[in-house]
Amino acid sequence: MCLTKQMIRTILSILFLAAICWSQTDQQATSTQTAQPSSPFAGIDQSKDPNAQKARALVQQMIQALGGDAYLSIKDIEQEGRTNGFYHGNPSGSTAPFWRFVKLPDRERVELTKQRDWIMLYTRDEGYEITYRGTKPLEAKDLKEYLQRRQYSLDTVLRNWIKAPGTAFFYEGDGFVDNRQVDNVSIINAENEAVTISIDRANHLPVKKSFKARNPEDRELDEEDEIYSNYRLDQGFNTPHIITRLKNGEMTSERFLMNVTYNQGLPDSMFVATPPTKAKKK
Repeated sequence: MCLTKQMIRTILSILFLAAICWSQTDQQATSTQTAQPSSPFAGIDQSKDPNAQKARALVQQMIQALGGDAYLSIKDIEQEGRTNGFYHGNPSGSTAPFWRFVKLPDRERVELTKQRDWIMLYTRDEGYEITYRGTKPLEAKDLKEYLQRRQYSLDTVLRNWIKAPGTAFFYEGDGFVDNRQVDNVSIINAENEAVTISIDRANHLPVKKSFKARNPEDRELDEEDEIYSNYRLDQGFNTPHIITRLKNGEMTSERFLMNVTYNQGLPDSMFVATPPTKAKKK
């Protein structure tokens, strides 16, 4: 068949218009894809979900039991107590004294031994060990484990996660933890990181916090738990004075707090990684 010039012009016009329509459709799809939030629960209206509403209400009730808005506004924490490490669930030595200083959200200093001459210092995304030999950065593996625990800590979850866009709440039912009847609530942030908090039905305080994260060495999921007990009222804040940590069901450490103070105005200089000063020889 012989095509006339008019037919050729008509075909070219159709192809040109089709190309424009295809380009606009592709741009709209790309724009829509880019605009989507990273949360795995994007598009789900949890405000109308009774399960999510119950979970949120339980979390808010827990925050009130801990100290309410004043609890969420804590600036710094000072603790004194004793700690013990465990290996395969068995004590690895006698309890040792410790002093812990926290300046929220991302600075922490732990002093160990009676002489307080072994110091673990964490400032933002860096970690250091300070001894009489000097200051050295933490091993990458140890620092990564610490930063992971901080990301999943109650301090971070209750102060950052729950008010961030894309965070979802789920009521997981009731149960028993440490001989306490609890309600279990899971909180999942926009990065798909999740924690489950077991909340005491009687006093609304957290009894247990759990999270799972992939082990960088064997790529298996590890489950880490913290159990909170022996609550006391310190400066108006309900504070657990025994904190037990477990990994994959085995106890790894336990802390017994003797003194806790809040909002003492800890100086920034406490969290600077400078070498210890050596005594001058006379």
